[in-house]
Amino acid sequence: METIPQQRIVYGDSSGKLEDQGISRSYYMYTPKSYNPSRPMPLVLVFHGDGGSGKSISDVSKFNEKAEQQGFIAVYPDGIHHRWHLGKNNPNNIDDISFVDNLISHLQQVRNIDSSRIYATGFSRGGILTQALACTLPDKFAAFASVAGSLPVSFEHQCQPQSPVSMLMINGTNDHSVLYQGDKPNQKGALASIPEVTDFWRYQNGCRKNDKDNNNSIQTYFYSGCNSGSEVVQLAVVNGGHIWYGGASNDESINKFNQKLGFNSTQEIWNFFERHSL
Repeated sequence: METIPQQRIVYGDSSGKLEDQGISRSYYMYTPKSYNPSRPMPLVLVFHGDGGSGKSISDVSKFNEKAEQQGFIAVYPDGIHHRWHLGKNNPNNIDDISFVDNLISHLQQVRNIDSSRIYATGFSRGGILTQALACTLPDKFAAFASVAGSLPVSFEHQCQPQSPVSMLMINGTNDHSVLYQGDKPNQKGALASIPEVTDFWRYQNGCRKNDKDNNNSIQTYFYSGCNSGSEVVQLAVVNGGHIWYGGASNDESINKFNQKLGFNSTQEIWNFFERHSL
């Protein structure tokens, strides 16, 4: 990729816009001080949940701090009306999967992105979008991670990625919004159970080895020996709710839970991403 002119770079916080499907779309971005326009840098896309924004999920996840420490660009797209749409069944006929594809092309024009190290993660509905992206754009991303997310049953039936998918899933067993055991299959917008989605990805990737690590707080399921070095990891937070584990919160009960848990989703996600490139 050609060098991006120095004068166009804003380090630290910035925001941007692009035209997509006839609508102006926005995103929040963090560019670390170590960014050099002549050197490609990894990109992490972070998707907010319903009612959130790019800025709000950046505050909760603290991915900016990780980007500064580890040397990657963090971009937090904004959903229209604070929501993501996986298909065109919405008033504006907006397809957010197509938007993400266009956003990557846009970002490659304003930053020198390492196209072999682009990653997607998200919380809640943003985690569901991340799972859908793994189905539809597996050749664009080196790895995916969803927090309190799942795969819609409707997507599971049509999901046939042509490339291996490295997937990390972090879910609470007591999540009342994205149920660990899944929704009733005939429910509108039904989500598959977390064990079912985990099995789906390990079968897709042809994983041959599995391992399990249980402690009192987190049950970890590792699947390796997968096609092209891909891997699938599921972390089940025992009695965990609908939160970004280890994230910032104004809720004292969540802070107490996180303090006792001693687990940081953002760190775990970056550790997973670092292991994978296209």
